[in-house]
Amino acid sequence: MARSSSLLSLIVTLFVSFLSSSPSLSIRSLELNSGVVPSIASDVHDLLPKYGFPRGLIPDSVKSYNLSDDGSFVIQLDRPCYVHFDELVYYDRKIKGKISYGSASGVSGIQAKKLFIWVSVTGIKVESSSGMIEFYVGALSEKLPAKQFEEVPQCKSKASNGEAATI
Repeated sequence: MARSSSLLSLIVTLFVSFLSSSPSLSIRSLELNSGVVPSIASDVHDLLPKYGFPRGLIPDSVKSYNLSDDGSFVIQLDRPCYVHFDELVYYDRKIKGKISYGSASGVSGIQAKKLFIWVSVTGIKVESSSGMIEFYVGALSEKLPAKQFEEVPQCKSKASNGEAATI
C-alpha cells in the first residue's frame, strides 16, 4: 500500500508541475490562457509591461485573456465599453492581435473617435526613448504620451458629450 501511495503522490506532483509550467494551461481559470506561468502574470495588466506596454492600455473589465506562444492574443472584456484618454476610445468585447516586445499588430476590437468618425486601431508601437505610444489606423498613425496609459482605466458603458459615463 505504501508503494502505491508514493506512486500516486509522484503522479500528482508531476501533474501539478505540468499544469504550472505549461504555456497553454492556467491554474487561475479555465478561461485564462496566458502563455506564461500563472504566478508570473495572472492578470493581463501585469503582463503588458513585460512586453514594454503600460498597464493602462486595456480597461479594467477584463474577463479573460489568451496569449499563444507565437504572440497571438485574445482579450475578452465583460462588456463593450468606452474610455476617455486624449481621444474617446471604444473597446469591443473581444480584442485580438499579435504582440511582441514594444509592438502589437493585426489589432482588432479597438476604435478611436477622430472628429466625427470612428477609426479602427490596427497596430500599436511603444517608443520608449521618447515616452510615446504610436497608434496605427491603417497607414496613418498618431503618437500619444505613454504617461496617460499608466493607470488602468475604468470601463464606461456609454459615451456622451465626449466623456464616457460610469457603469
